[in-house]
Amino acid sequence: MRIHHSLAARLSLLFALVSVLLLGSIGAYLYHTLNREIAWRDDQMLRGRLERMETLLDGGESIAALRQRPQLYANMLGNRDSLLWVLDTKGNVLIEVNPGNLPVPDLLASEGVRLDNVRGESPARVAWQTFEQDGRSLTLVAGKLLDERRQMLAAYRLRLWLALAAGALFAFLLGWGVSRRGLRPLRRLSEQANRIDMHHLNRRLDIDREAKEIVALSHGLNRMLHRLEGGFSQLFRHSADMAHELRTPLTNLLGQTQHTLRRERSAEEYRQVLESNIEEYERLSRMIDSMLLLARTANPLKEIPREVVDLRLLVEQLCEYFEGMAEDEGRRLVNQSNGTILANRDLLRRALANLIANALRYGRFETPIHIGTSNIEGWVKLWVHNYGEALSPDDLPRVFERFYRCDPARTSLANSGGLGLAIVRSIAQWHDGDVQVESHSEKGTTFTLWLPCTPNV
Repeated sequence: MRIHHSLAARLSLLFALVSVLLLGSIGAYLYHTLNREIAWRDDQMLRGRLERMETLLDGGESIAALRQRPQLYANMLGNRDSLLWVLDTKGNVLIEVNPGNLPVPDLLASEGVRLDNVRGESPARVAWQTFEQDGRSLTLVAGKLLDERRQMLAAYRLRLWLALAAGALFAFLLGWGVSRRGLRPLRRLSEQANRIDMHHLNRRLDIDREAKEIVALSHGLNRMLHRLEGGFSQLFRHSADMAHELRTPLTNLLGQTQHTLRRERSAEEYRQVLESNIEEYERLSRMIDSMLLLARTANPLKEIPREVVDLRLLVEQLCEYFEGMAEDEGRRLVNQSNGTILANRDLLRRALANLIANALRYGRFETPIHIGTSNIEGWVKLWVHNYGEALSPDDLPRVFERFYRCDPARTSLANSGGLGLAIVRSIAQWHDGDVQVESHSEKGTTFTLWLPCTPNV
């Protein structure tokens, strides 16, 4: 398992990084605080030494007496990193305590106490003050070597780095454990999902006693599985329906051809057989064309070409085309459409032709068929209404499915092969629209094609 592919490892590294940043910030703050505190205490100590030396000299002790008793002020300094100089006005050293053998620092004349750093092989911090004694000016210089402070701070930094590294490692291990435990629901979800295949699409993910985020994800996956199950079921059903629809004409062709070849026949009989076969071939050709159209509209690879279509003119042309069929049944086509729309003319003509053909096929004799349009809140409504036997409530949701027929016996020899209304729905969806059906025993059946209006058309 590579780390960058592991969500637990990523979370652990992020947790460790956040911990390092937090611990590092705290350590840096504590280090700088300690450094300032030590420097402040050293400065206060240097000021105190200057005050004690000035008090000692003001108390009657002369420079000569102090030089004869160096242990007096040496004990007062008390360690090997302390420095002391007493200088006259010319900078000559009168008293010196200098365990580091540092040169006398260059000082500026000042009133009051001054503090400064002395750089060199042994850096030091010095404080000095000038005062008068017995009519002469003296300069007291007290200092402290910084080697011990630096060593102590270096040791402190090392401990901080070690603590930071140990903290990062501990944070990573802790984050790993917490992440593994926190991601346990995802592993359970993955195990459940791995048990679902195309043969068990009816299974669903268990959402009981899971975290809210996992429940939301499981709901989404379950909805996806439901759609997949429906899609596979529809695909299997379409395959079975297509095999059934293709088997009928092929069986007719095969049976009729075998029967004809059993004995010699006249040229006229062969001609009749060929003409009968042509009808079946044409039916197969129309069915294949319809299936290709459905496949093209179901998954369009490019935008369809559109143009401004005069709806009244288009419906008028379709009414003229179907006029002969309607008159044979004592029926008439009533054109109530108007307006224009931006659409693909050929596909829209195909959809309306299928709806009119369906109305002629299932409408009652000597009843009119109305085709009309209207604009409703940004949509163009094209509807085809006929009077006939009402569709059952069970058929309404499925009339636009491929190869679905309301006749359970499936004996209809309709030219569409059970694909006419499915083509209508696909064309509507390709235009970003939809199709609906309403059917009542008294009011008749109305198929409605909804297409979006196009501005400035």
